[in-house]
Amino acid sequence: METVKKKDIRALTKEQLRDFFVSEGDKAFRGNQVYEWLWQKSAHSFEAMTNISKETRQMMETNFVINHIKVDQMQRSSDGTIKNAVRLHDDLVVESVLIPTKTRTTACVSSQVGCSLDCKFCATSRLKRMRNLNPDEIYDQVVVIDNESRLYFDRPLSNIVFMGMGEPLMNYNNVLKAIEKITSPEGLGMSPKRITVSTSGVPKMIRKMADEEVKFKLAVSLHSAIDDIRTSIMPFNATFTLADLRESLQYWYNKTKSRITYEYVVWEGINDQQKDVDALVDFCKFAPSKVNLIEYNPIDDGEFRQASNNAIERYVQTLERNGIVVTVRRSRGKDIDAACGQLANKQ
Repeated sequence: METVKKKDIRALTKEQLRDFFVSEGDKAFRGNQVYEWLWQKSAHSFEAMTNISKETRQMMETNFVINHIKVDQMQRSSDGTIKNAVRLHDDLVVESVLIPTKTRTTACVSSQVGCSLDCKFCATSRLKRMRNLNPDEIYDQVVVIDNESRLYFDRPLSNIVFMGMGEPLMNYNNVLKAIEKITSPEGLGMSPKRITVSTSGVPKMIRKMADEEVKFKLAVSLHSAIDDIRTSIMPFNATFTLADLRESLQYWYNKTKSRITYEYVVWEGINDQQKDVDALVDFCKFAPSKVNLIEYNPIDDGEFRQASNNAIERYVQTLERNGIVVTVRRSRGKDIDAACGQLANKQ
């Protein structure tokens, strides 16, 4: 006889849980109790739900599963950064990172197994997208890192960035559902202002976010404000051009009044000339923005090389002269391949 595949109980809304218990002849509030165990308390098993009768727990066991993630391997960098190799219920693996500083701890989480896009400088893009992560799989990464933050740094997680594996806006609905749970008082209760979603630039989805008046921050992985250069390193730019991207970001800013952050790596011989800096300044002018210049982390083939300090300095000076906020970000966790662009480099 064929076994029926059990449904993951975390795919149900609170209302659906309440309805389920009523249909089983129980009280609706039992759904509230179970919901709290699943989200606020991050229960890994029905057995853990100690204020619920044994019969009810067994009944749930018969009907449902909790597809919890497992940390296969945790690596700690010499600078304190922690990288988790996270095994999903179907045996696929993604990676997430805890980045500590003196004042805060940041979770860098993944939204897809592999990636939908084809940026040439990123190890993750070579994996190709295998599937989207479910909201609970994104949520679980945050819970794990929050626990690690408390254990190793004696403080709760303070920030979340969607800069791990995958393009978050290509898994839009699940990412938004996960953020809803992370920010809900019935979930982790984190402020949306402490969450940044980083995209390579999907104009239609940026407009959708603006229309939905999301409260989290937006970062754009830009790397060049000249179309043919950007297309050479991020081929999807041929479809989602800079003009379209800029128009969608203008729309985002008009709707949200929220400053835009640009993530930008400077490479030798690719985007390290004055014309590249001038194009970036011009691109940034339509709305308040901040540019994070990010140190490049090689992925072994030598095609991309970190630009000289002079080139970085040229960017900093020109941006500051034009009133654009700029920071130079030194990478963390390079020794364990946990830095930007390195995830899934050496499984």
